Amino acid sequence: MATVMQKIKDIEDEMAKTQKNKATAHHLGLLKAKLAKLRRELLTPTTKGGGGAGEGFDVTKSGDARVGLVGFPSVGKSTLLNKLTGTFSEVASYEFTTLTCIPGVITYRGAKIQFLVLTIPLFCSQLLDLPGIIEGAKDGKGRGRQVISTARTCNCIIIVLDAIKPITHKRLIEKELEGFGIRLNKEPPNLTFRKKEKGGINFTSTVANTHLDLDTVKAICSEYKIHNADVTLRFDATADDLIDVIEGSRIYTPCIYAVNKIDQITLEELEILDRLPHYCPVSAHLEWNLDGLLEMIWEYLNLTRIYTKPKGMNPDYEDPVILSSKRKTVEDFCFRIHKDMLKQFKYALVWGSSAKHKPQRVGKEHELEDEDVVQIIKKV
Repeated sequence: MATVMQKIKDIEDEMAKTQKNKATAHHLGLLKAKLAKLRRELLTPTTKGGGGAGEGFDVTKSGDARVGLVGFPSVGKSTLLNKLTGTFSEVASYEFTTLTCIPGVITYRGAKIQFLVLTIPLFCSQLLDLPGIIEGAKDGKGRGRQVISTARTCNCIIIVLDAIKPITHKRLIEKELEGFGIRLNKEPPNLTFRKKEKGGINFTSTVANTHLDLDTVKAICSEYKIHNADVTLRFDATADDLIDVIEGSRIYTPCIYAVNKIDQITLEELEILDRLPHYCPVSAHLEWNLDGLLEMIWEYLNLTRIYTKPKGMNPDYEDPVILSSKRKTVEDFCFRIHKDMLKQFKYALVWGSSAKHKPQRVGKEHELEDEDVVQIIKKV
């Protein structure tokens, strides 16, 4: 481990000393590729022992989505978890109180509130209180590997920042997460990378390139022992974008920056923080703006609620089926209920915004919208 970490430090030092210009783009691209490979080795070590390859905390995933509270020690993650979920996570004024991964489940928003007269909404989100990230987690220090491995399984990440020093902590945490392949509030690069058996490296682009050229692409591919491939860019990609596609293990996750302890700063300082994108001001201790944070979590998770309608009965608005906004076809709906339902599927009747008329008869490829009502008709 020490050898890998030393190699990472040497490469980072060399990159810091190298000027960024067209003449050094080839060299920097090669260094970035080497750095990405070493960081992957830290997450999934090839040597025996050392606690396994990239193990996270042993927390069974439950609910429809997982949200990770990530931050440095003593910024209020545990207090925030306690206030949001009622789960007890030890809180103290000294650092490193939370040394394990504490789960808590909340229910939020929807029809269930009406029937149970409780805030038992339509989806369950498992909030994970992750131990404070220690700077250098991506290099294997502290419990960094476990923290970041668990963060990679989350559908949304909340970076909890101290309002006294939010920008400094924000940059450090982003660097830690980026170092282990977690891309915050980003989309996968719009480029195509396809290996082939012969023909060398073929590099084409539909836009003007200011970051990549053929030599840089060849250098990066060579580091991965790839000598034959087609690379097609559809935007002005960087060396990092190409490396992300080649690595293929990047996680693209929505992220909210919860700036905690806003009761300790002035109104003028709060207005400056308000310019940050993806930002939500809170005071966990005083319970300020926790509803606003929950609404933001719901928006960033972008889930789709589908109600079932048994034949001859009213729709069941108490217990919706929750789908990802990226996988919300009738087929996905059936699979979510039971994996064998598709074997008996004949067609579906749909009421709601996705239906042209009510009801509309559809096949399994039909895309559903939030709060649609679906009735499955089975084969006789």
